[in-house]
Amino acid sequence: MSYYQLRKQQFISAPVRAVWDFISSPHNLKVITPEYMGFEITSESLPGKMYPGMIIPYTVKPLLGIKMVWVTEITHIEEMKYFIDEQRIGPYSMWHHQHFIESSGEGVLMTDIVTYSPPLGFIGALLNHLFIRKKLDSIFSYRSTILQEHFTRNPGR
Repeated sequence: MSYYQLRKQQFISAPVRAVWDFISSPHNLKVITPEYMGFEITSESLPGKMYPGMIIPYTVKPLLGIKMVWVTEITHIEEMKYFIDEQRIGPYSMWHHQHFIESSGEGVLMTDIVTYSPPLGFIGALLNHLFIRKKLDSIFSYRSTILQEHFTRNPGR
């Protein structure tokens, strides 16, 4: 089984509290996910803030418009610093996503570290090389753009 790591950083001109409040709300996941992914939270009663042990079920259409179930668990949170989500059900053999924020100058440095393993062994490794890594880069580029736009329009929220 092959493991890969994607690391993305971006600077956001906003207060730490504003960035934390935005990224720690499960309801904003759809906002920062490209429309073509068909992201839909399937739970009817998610709270406004994430907490350790929280299960977030949703569907996505990552490939050819085929709907898939993806369930993540928020495994760790340190308020205003980081949270970690891990896939419990979904398309990867393993998915571990760390979200860090820290004050930096006049804003926030946000770092995402995703460690993942595609399914299907050798075939998954080939798919990662041909497709999966590029798709993840595209998704995180979209997130970066949306976050910049959001905090440019709403610097304190």
